[in-house]
Amino acid sequence: MGSTQAINDFLGEAEDIIESLNTDLMTLEDNAETGNYDPDLLNGIFRGAHSLKGLSGMFGFDDISQLAHHMENLLDSLRLGKVQVSGELVEVLFESLEQLTTLVNGKGESSDFTLDVQPVLQRIESVLNGGPKLEEDPLAALNIDPEVLSVLTEYEEHRLLENAQKGHSLLRIKVDFDIVSFDQGLSELTALLKAHGEVISTLPSAGDLTDRIAFQIIIGTKQGIEDIRKVLELDEVIVESVTGTGAAAPAAAPVPAAEPAPAAAAEFAAQAPLPTAAQDAGEQTAGEKKEGLSARSISRTVRVDIDKLDVLMNIVGELVLSKSAISRLGDRLKEEGAREYGGELQKATRTLERRLEELQKGVMEVRMVPVAQLFDKMNRIVRKVAHEQGKKVSLNLRGSDTELDKLIVEDLSDPLMHIIRNSIDHGIESPADRAAAGKPEQGTICLWAAQKGNHVVLEVRDDGRGIDSEKIRRKAVEKGLIGKDATLTRDQTYDLLFTPGFSTAEKLSDISGRGVGMDVVKNNIALLSGIIEMDSTVGEGTNMAITLPITLAIIKALIIRVRTKTYAIPITSVLETLMIDSSSVRTIEKKDVIELRNSTLPLLWMNDVFNLGGEKKKDGRFFVAVVGLAEKKIGIVVDELLGQQDVVIKSLGTSLSFVKGIAGAADLGNQKTILVLDVGGLMSEALRGDSAFYV
Repeated sequence: MGSTQAINDFLGEAEDIIESLNTDLMTLEDNAETGNYDPDLLNGIFRGAHSLKGLSGMFGFDDISQLAHHMENLLDSLRLGKVQVSGELVEVLFESLEQLTTLVNGKGESSDFTLDVQPVLQRIESVLNGGPKLEEDPLAALNIDPEVLSVLTEYEEHRLLENAQKGHSLLRIKVDFDIVSFDQGLSELTALLKAHGEVISTLPSAGDLTDRIAFQIIIGTKQGIEDIRKVLELDEVIVESVTGTGAAAPAAAPVPAAEPAPAAAAEFAAQAPLPTAAQDAGEQTAGEKKEGLSARSISRTVRVDIDKLDVLMNIVGELVLSKSAISRLGDRLKEEGAREYGGELQKATRTLERRLEELQKGVMEVRMVPVAQLFDKMNRIVRKVAHEQGKKVSLNLRGSDTELDKLIVEDLSDPLMHIIRNSIDHGIESPADRAAAGKPEQGTICLWAAQKGNHVVLEVRDDGRGIDSEKIRRKAVEKGLIGKDATLTRDQTYDLLFTPGFSTAEKLSDISGRGVGMDVVKNNIALLSGIIEMDSTVGEGTNMAITLPITLAIIKALIIRVRTKTYAIPITSVLETLMIDSSSVRTIEKKDVIELRNSTLPLLWMNDVFNLGGEKKKDGRFFVAVVGLAEKKIGIVVDELLGQQDVVIKSLGTSLSFVKGIAGAADLGNQKTILVLDVGGLMSEALRGDSAFYV
């Protein structure tokens, strides 16, 4: 085993490969239904399994390596046409991917973690052994030029046969380039040909001049020779058919594949498909390409541990606090008569402030990742759960490039998974029920993301049966959560679904119905200072919207005082601040509210929330910070507004995770630590009607 850092690097790389495999397998499954798939897609999946096999073998993870190797063999047989794409084959590939995912995640917890992979290995072998047995060479009947066949790999022969069976023209393009710039010319020509067919093979050939290098390219295309000649529009390019003549080419005869010119061989390695599993020992890696020209990496990406970014973020936070201290010192110097020194210090402070803002912005941008990382995982979950339930479900994605803090994305994975699993289990009907209701047999779950100001909104919509409010009410009465005569609003009814232990499922399943899930979802989203809203129409579907801050790291906060305590409110949630007369406060259904621009704003008295003592102001004026998430607003009543300040939120730790209404703690730089309010949690509790969190 390697060092801890090396294993972490492996896990990160393996996770990227598995995510890519998942996306490509989903595409392969969709294409397999039509019987038509892109060979490049299949090669990409094959390369992914091949890379994972080699990577895990280097670290001694034999279980991962063995499974990836068998998966690679199956994919190689599929590439070569020895097995056909089928429902069983796709299922085996997905089952293998599930096992690989479990193994990689397990290694993250303990390098000794393992699974019994023999059952899935046996399924792979079963699919492999069920392939067609060919008695004779199918290429023999095609009358292919023998000189072409003599230099093709087994994979290229298969692609040649596939194109021939589809009735495509099989053409050979002969071309030569200046040896100094051949790579660019060949790349441009290959891209042009790919737009009009499949490039089956690219081989270097013997040229007539020492300063030029020749190639012959074999393509399969629906177009004829004249069409391809018009596309190329180059007099020096020869286009000819490779079938029907059997004669040797008059010029540019191909040299044996084992003896290519050194410069051409390296470029050819980049153009040709990856060698089969049997050729592993002699393969040339992409990193060896053009070794004589440059040893620099093509990628400019650096993998950084999020913990290292947290350290940077904390340092930036400390610098922000130091800047505030320096600024206060400058003010004191000016007040005490040293105006010249005070002015210079303030000028230097303003320069420092600008640079700190740039540094803070840069660190934040590094932490941001697209939610596509999260959406790709949900694709696999939708497929798996729908298959287990015997339902047909498609996933509609939108806004995958929306960015969130990496830590928020990670902590959002489980809540989002619970929501989607519940949508499939409770929301989407069976194909028969959907057909009876006049709906398409295939249900749809929409997963959309969009940035709104300093927040990101994630929506999960389904077109299923919707939520029956009366059924929820009956269940709540049965469980003693509400009285028989209780009057509930629409939102209060939906809110019962987030009560611990509440479920409307008639029977237990492995997916839901055990009363576990939606309360955990709400709590986890609250820990991210987010809020979840629900809307549903019976027979049409359900929509859940999650509103989250873009980051929970460095934030600008409004500092407030309540009695003798000081708190911070994230400024991204503060819509405005008011000073109002106590006479403006009215009481509706035992809740204090004020009128704000023709709408009713509920008030939350912070001294009541945290049991700080003292009576509410019966007269005079007081401050209100109007906060909002999504479409909901409340007014937080405070004694004093102390101004704005950049703060770094520090977690309270797992031992205090049960504390409601608090997002974390922050240091103000004057030897004082304050609590940062969780606006989402406060709003949820306030709108439910709870007057205090602690009694």
